[in-house]
Amino acid sequence: MDKFEERTVHTETIYDGKIIRLEIDDVILPDGKPAKRELVRHPGAVALIPVTDDGKLVMVEQYRKALGTTLLEVPAGKLEPGEAPEVTARRELEEETGYACRNLEPVTTFATSPGFADETIHLFAATGLRKIDNPAAGDEDEFVELLEITVEEAAAMLDQGKIRDAKTAFSILWAERAGIGK
Repeated sequence: MDKFEERTVHTETIYDGKIIRLEIDDVILPDGKPAKRELVRHPGAVALIPVTDDGKLVMVEQYRKALGTTLLEVPAGKLEPGEAPEVTARRELEEETGYACRNLEPVTTFATSPGFADETIHLFAATGLRKIDNPAAGDEDEFVELLEITVEEAAAMLDQGKIRDAKTAFSILWAERAGIGK
């Protein structure tokens, strides 16, 4: 048992949607006092660091309604029920970029916003990329544009505040440390 564990005594689901479920938990704190926690339940996701044979990162540009702007990101997608992260990663790579990969290596798994959400992202490096003639179609409501940029260009965009997405920032820092494109 974690010494800081908060014991849940009641959970109320206030919304159950296509992507998230919102809950309010009544908890007992480690000091015995009651509190409420507003929680976002998410099935989890994958993100990919696709690297071309010439050492460039394959990224996607897409509009994000929550922020009201277009972002440059690494390809990513939600886990489907019962789907292994590796399967999701290969599916999302194909749907978002039109690529398949020979090598798919797990990098890490991290929490996105642990203060209020249980979402974790499984991050993979994808190498040995090849374009697919007839890739699987992406989501009907998803519009993306591909960019292939060097790690140095991506890092400069991160430094300039042009890349604001946390999973993408994490991926760029990992690619730098791994010496991708050197």
